[in-house]
Amino acid sequence: MAAVGVRELKNRLPHYLRSAKRGEEIIVTERGRPIALLQSIEAAGRAVTRDARLARLAVLGLVTLPSGRRLKRIERVKNRGRSVASAVAEDRR
Repeated sequence: MAAVGVRELKNRLPHYLRSAKRGEEIIVTERGRPIALLQSIEAAGRAVTRDARLARLAVLGLVTLPSGRRLKRIERVKNRGRSVASAVAEDRR
């Protein structure tokens, strides 16, 4: 599975067409967002790979794809007072 921008697709179209002919699915992106799926005629109408299915769901607005930036490592917070359970119990009273 390959994700390729519009510019790169335009510049290397024969390469990606050969890949699609071999059965690969290529997700075409514009500014990082999927806009098209390039696949062979035999596979038309069905997305085979997980990335292709996710791209289709993103285009339909059903899911949001990750931006590619990973979250920083989360550090544990030390609790120096009473326990969280006792604070919740007190709040419930």
